[in-house]
Amino acid sequence: MKSRCSAEEWQARVDLAACYRLVEMYGMADMIANHISMRVPGDEEAFLINPYGMMYEEITASSLIKIDLDGNILSSPDFGDLKYGINKAGYVIHSAIHEARPEVACVIHTHSWASMAVSALECGLLPITQTAMRFLKISYHDYVGVVLKDDEKESLVKDLGSNEAMILRNHGALVVGRTVGEAFNWMHRLELACKSQLAAMAANTPLRAVPPEVLEDTWNNYQPGTRRPYGVMEWPALLRKLDRIDPSYRD
Repeated sequence: MKSRCSAEEWQARVDLAACYRLVEMYGMADMIANHISMRVPGDEEAFLINPYGMMYEEITASSLIKIDLDGNILSSPDFGDLKYGINKAGYVIHSAIHEARPEVACVIHTHSWASMAVSALECGLLPITQTAMRFLKISYHDYVGVVLKDDEKESLVKDLGSNEAMILRNHGALVVGRTVGEAFNWMHRLELACKSQLAAMAANTPLRAVPPEVLEDTWNNYQPGTRRPYGVMEWPALLRKLDRIDPSYRD
């Protein structure tokens, strides 16, 4: 695929393939389910997404499928007899967000055990750790069935609002980022927040509350206006980690 796209698109493919591998490596994948997308630089009406049928650990830069906001496949490798296409739910979720949020480059959706468990709790995600306080104002989207209908796009976008993270009730989690590194950072921290909450609740002892003014101040420390963008420092390090383990994601 490298000879069939721009240098900018190829770099986006490499970064997105790396993100798939990292989501798998950090235990947030669900076999062939779920999806991560990346807007194509220079082509704002198109984004890259995984072929439905490949494991995250198999994803490479060349295996990603390029589609437009209407779901039309613009470019795809030859998968032979397997004839991989795209996941319909993936198209609905990701096209809705990419169309409504032009500043978003990457969208990650997961079904990790921790995010699914928290999504089923009436209390939702609690700000009981410093990491969780970053998500003090996280969005929520009620479950109405498998996301297969375009009718749900409007409510998805409305519920996400201008936030970077959302709990899909009785379903899982979703994050967005202006870069792939930023999006992975959001998802990694959300996963940690969910796991730590479940561990604390399992101890069956009262949870220690933090004063509202401290919560608000801590949340503000995580906002774009008060710190550098997420992913700037760790994304290159994560790529080096992948290159040491298995650089085939770059193919």
